[in-house]
Amino acid sequence: MTFAHPALFYSDEDSYIDGTVPFVVEGLANAEPVTVAVPSRNLVLLKEALSGFSHLVTFIDMADTGRNPGRIIPELRAFADRHRGPVRIISEPVWDHRTAVEYPACALHEALVNYAFSGRDLSILCPYDTVNLSHDVLADAEKTHPVVIDASGHRPSDHFHPARVVVAAHSLPLPAPVDAASTSAGAGAMAAVRAFAREQAVKFGLGADRVDDFALAVTELATNSVRHGGGESTVRVWTDNQSIVCQVNDNGHITDVLAGRTPVHANDPGGRGLLLVNRLADLVRTQTTSSGTAIQVRFDLGDKKAT
Repeated sequence: MTFAHPALFYSDEDSYIDGTVPFVVEGLANAEPVTVAVPSRNLVLLKEALSGFSHLVTFIDMADTGRNPGRIIPELRAFADRHRGPVRIISEPVWDHRTAVEYPACALHEALVNYAFSGRDLSILCPYDTVNLSHDVLADAEKTHPVVIDASGHRPSDHFHPARVVVAAHSLPLPAPVDAASTSAGAGAMAAVRAFAREQAVKFGLGADRVDDFALAVTELATNSVRHGGGESTVRVWTDNQSIVCQVNDNGHITDVLAGRTPVHANDPGGRGLLLVNRLADLVRTQTTSSGTAIQVRFDLGDKKAT
């Protein structure tokens, strides 16, 4: 097996089961490790359909692990790296409860899978609900997957071009409200940035158990921004749609499309900042062009777990 990344277009529970269960069973028959990372309702469906084999499969609730799509590649990479030989994964990062704010990060993730796992002995099957997802989402799936599986069988995607999706996702504007609280970050100012982040988190009612996470994520973003973005950045915080939002703007340009999603070796002195931010935040969005970079993180103020 070489790297494969097909999209499965399904329309109901029967077509979902018909498209996913044989993929899992074939992998198990070949002694291949299998993980299933899908949203909650489909996780229940597959556990029932695979009841005789479920002890052989690693199940991941994508509504938790994939709440921030930036976490998915590191999670799947960790699973693949634990095993030698071929590995099979079902990954469903897009479902009908995804918001317009979240979706560009989902499309970016699907495009980046093609870079993150290129050359690996790995197959990642990605289901898409053709009834409840929009035409634009399905069109993006054809751009990020080289093969589409639907009611008519397997077919190559004539629109496969993940690089275009990466550029499009990174080009979307990330405006901040004019009345957002703000501070400047420069060398030696991280203690002040951390205090500012904590103050805003408490002010806006972020859960006490997450205030330190928010402050750490903001400080990591500001530190990276100062180090790689020209020596100074602007940190803004506001609330939007039951989330506290922080955005850091600088004059740098991120050229590594997998920044924040690639494992870092223990002896490497840096490279963990964006990985940590992805782990802590409920959503991370990036706009990066030759004229500057904005990284936006969101932490939920309430329980927004999807089903």
